[in-house]
Amino acid sequence: MRFAQHHRLNACFFLFAVGLGALLARMPDLQVALEVNKAGLGLTLIGMALGALTSLTLSSPLISRFGARKTALVTVIGTAAIYAIIPWLPSAPIVFIAFYCAGLLAGALEINLNVEIGKEEARTGRSIMNRAHGFWSLGFFVTALFASYVRQIGMSMHLHVGLAFCVVLIAGGWVISGLRDTASPHATELESAQPHFAFPTIGLLPLCIIGIAAFLVEGAGIDWSAIYMRDVFAAEPFIGGLGLTLFTFFMAMVRLFVDPLVDRYGARFVCVALLVLSAIGLSSVWLAPHSFVALFGFALMGAGCSAVYPLAVSAAARRTDRSAHINVAALGQVTFIVFFLAPPLLGFVAEHSGIRNAYFICLPLVIGALLSVKALSNEKRPSYASEERSRTTADQRCG
Repeated sequence: MRFAQHHRLNACFFLFAVGLGALLARMPDLQVALEVNKAGLGLTLIGMALGALTSLTLSSPLISRFGARKTALVTVIGTAAIYAIIPWLPSAPIVFIAFYCAGLLAGALEINLNVEIGKEEARTGRSIMNRAHGFWSLGFFVTALFASYVRQIGMSMHLHVGLAFCVVLIAGGWVISGLRDTASPHATELESAQPHFAFPTIGLLPLCIIGIAAFLVEGAGIDWSAIYMRDVFAAEPFIGGLGLTLFTFFMAMVRLFVDPLVDRYGARFVCVALLVLSAIGLSSVWLAPHSFVALFGFALMGAGCSAVYPLAVSAAARRTDRSAHINVAALGQVTFIVFFLAPPLLGFVAEHSGIRNAYFICLPLVIGALLSVKALSNEKRPSYASEERSRTTADQRCG
């Protein structure tokens, strides 16, 4: 069976999420095994943020040297291997080091896959960024659904994460072996312009705020939903895992199918609608009187934060103040770190003010993002079907 290049890139996103999602779904078990409180668990997880920051700052030259295939092989399989080792580690400081190493690989993976997706978009003339990120979300959904089942039947964290690594190793080795090292249409220009650290400009800050809000909501849903359901409602493992399952399912579905809506109504309108859904979802979780209300809130959070970051990436790439490569790198370095900083931040709030309030503090950033949406284009483009109908009508008239 032959896969197109973009299908292999989608699979890399999916497999990375499978490895990471298996471990994140076992956060309650990891907390117990390490004998730390929520704040201590959050501080342990900050190692991933530090590793990602280091990698996003320094790894671009290495990625250019090794190429897409070798980088994907090391980062996709390497992260899953580290996550599989973590349950066996004896103490929080050692786990912190492991998370730092995983963050190094995760940052390089993020750069590599997004650059390759950008090359495919330039080559084919089609927008595939949202769908590619949708496969990341789909991977989280699949592994969250499986995690709910295996936690209910009592499978150990060690075996669960180990099985996830086996899946990534076998499937990843096959998928990545056929990945091509493609050159950018402006490879020389991009290599010369590529910064070691790209600071955001004043003009880019609104897009950074939008991206940060999206990643904070995503971190709140993925990292803490299982612990929230356990601590607030004493939910059994299957029900507790449904929060993550619903979050990732609705996040994946919106990302996979939102592109036609962006073309029809414009990026700004879609972003506002999604951010409003995020705010409603966060409020539902914050104030939930019953577990089913909280599950409804997690579903809205997943749908709401789904396509916000890809929309910000597209807007950054279209800015003309600097090269698209520099603007996208700056946005990624600022916002991608928030995905890893969310666990310690929310863990600190959960430990000292209650886990409900960890969701409340996300609301101001969502409001800030709503105030920043003017940075997005409201351009509407006719759908492919509409263009075909227009051509047919014109042809009939000419005939």
